This record gives sequence, structure tokens and C-alpha cells, in this order.
Amino acid sequence: MQLSANALGAHVAQGLKSLYTVYGDEALLVQEACDVIRAQARASGFSERVVHTVAGARFDWSEVIASGASLSLFADKQLIEVRIPSGKPGKDGSTALQDLAHMAASSEETLTLVVLPRLDGAATKSGWFGALDGSGVTVKVDSVDRGALPNWIAQRLGMQGQRVQTGEQGQQTLAYFADRVEGNLLAAHQEIQKLGLLYPQGEITLAHIESAVFNVARYDAFKLSEAVLSGKLGRVQRMLDGLEAEGVAAVLVHWALAEDIRTLNRVKAATSAGKALPMALRDNRVWGPRERLMERVLPTLQTKQLAQWVVLAHAVDGVVKGLPQDDLPKAPWRALHHMATVVCGHCAMA
Repeated sequence: MQLSANALGAHVAQGLKSLYTVYGDEALLVQEACDVIRAQARASGFSERVVHTVAGARFDWSEVIASGASLSLFADKQLIEVRIPSGKPGKDGSTALQDLAHMAASSEETLTLVVLPRLDGAATKSGWFGALDGSGVTVKVDSVDRGALPNWIAQRLGMQGQRVQTGEQGQQTLAYFADRVEGNLLAAHQEIQKLGLLYPQGEITLAHIESAVFNVARYDAFKLSEAVLSGKLGRVQRMLDGLEAEGVAAVLVHWALAEDIRTLNRVKAATSAGKALPMALRDNRVWGPRERLMERVLPTLQTKQLAQWVVLAHAVDGVVKGLPQDDLPKAPWRALHHMATVVCGHCAMA
């Protein structure tokens, strides 16, 4: 049974199932989802809690199975947590999780909670995940992307009795807040809590946030490529400066940007040869946000322009690797700024 994290509270209030699987790559949101289950478990009499953290190839899964099969010595009901930080239980773990799912489905004295990171397609199609999903409730915890972050901040402020101004001024305040905490949701949560301690309930202004909220943003080279394709130049420049300050390798950032250019070039060539755009994107393993962005940008691009971008990416690759190029900044990060600005500028007009 699949369930969204937002629906979890209402679900557990109607009664707990015997098996829950929570997975996602945002630690704060996964923790909060698990806390909802734990709180309801305590209220329902599951007073003993046993935690197993799977680590290493030689982890003893027999202890997990024994916990699921045995009754608590100190309480009528027990909560068993199985944490798998790697998301890869291995062959023995796969068998053990299927056995555990089978046992949990018929147990009223034991509540089992399996906690996992974000899973790829292969993992969600595996036998062990299918067993967990088929025998219990599966909660996928989605990350908060940059576009949804201002609303998420406003919601969290509202939970502690605070709000921003109405209208455009309030949206600008939320956008400023989001810029300072992007990519670091746990720190964003802490900064929101800090505002609750510093200021009374009511309206929070931009001046309050400027004086109280630290710049704790963390950037991802692959999210940078999405910002470039979105044509958001200001955000692109902030992300490049942030990645440089964090010590991210310039070669990794170049690869992410150059790969998008090469992909655009390949897809354009395929569509020029008569292939449908959706099929050309799929053949080049483009999906999700990048698929939507490239679908918007590609019709505005000419083959000649893409060829020039490919040459530019090659030249910037040389700068990043210590080989100066004519007509390009000598500093690697300045050259990356130049390449990103060229592509982003066109995408902004698409």
C-alpha cells in the first residue's frame, strides 16, 4: 500500500498497520514521518523499541528475524526498527526482509518500521521491496524542490504562529529566505525555529530574516544544470559561487553542464533526422525535470548554435584542466560562469 507523507498523520490516527516502510533522501522529512509512526505506536501501547542498523556486508540478519519472531520480555507490544542507510540489504538481507514482511503481516504484538534512503528503480522493483510494499504501508518521502521551498517555509512559519507580509512583498521575503537555505532542509528547519525564538507570533519581515537567518544553502552540480536550462541567471550565479565556496571540483561542475550541452546536441540531431522529440529524449536517458526543460528549450535551438556550444564546452574543459584558451577567462570558475551564462541566457528567452 502506497501512502504519501502528508497523508500519514491521518492514516495512523485511524489505526496502525503492522508494517511500515519509509524511504527518501531528505533526512529531516524521513525523521518526521518516522516520528509520526513512533508517536502513534507509543499511544497504542508499543512501549518497547528495538533498533537494528544494517551496516557492513557481514551484518547478522538473524537478530532482526529473531526480534520479529519473539514476543517482548518487558512489554505487551514492541516496535522494531530496521534502518538500512545504504538502501542495499544484499542477498541475505533480501531474503530476511521478505521473511520479516511475511511475519509482520500476521503480527498484532509487533510493529515493524523499515527506514531506507531514496531508492532507484531497480530497488523498488526488487523482491524484498515488493514484499514490504505488499505486506504493509510504504511511505515515499519526496524532497522539497526549489520551486516549492518558499511555500514550505511559509507553512512551517505558520505552524509556529508566524507569517510573512501579504502580496508581492511577502513572496520576495520567502524567496530571499529560500535562497539562503536551498539544498539544506535540516538547516532551513533550524533557521525557522530560530525565528520562533527570536520574534513573537505574528508578521515576520524581510529585515527580520536578513538579520537572523544565516546563509546555509548547499548546492548540487546537477541541480545547477536544471537552473541553467530554466534560464534563471541570478540563481545560476549564486549556485556557481556556492559550489566554488564549498570546494566542489570544477571538473565535476563542468561535466554536468557539458553533458547537458552534448545531450541537447544529440537530441537535436535525432529530431532533425525525423525522430520524435519524446523518443529522442528517452533514448538519451532524459526524464523528470530535465525532460520538461529540454522539451521547452530544444525547439528554439539551431544546429549551428548547439555546435558552437559544444566547441565552447570543449574549450572550457581545457581551462578547467589548466590549459588556457583564447577569449576565455583563465580562472576555471570564471570560465564556468561564462559558459553557464551563454547557455542560460538563451534558455531564459525560450
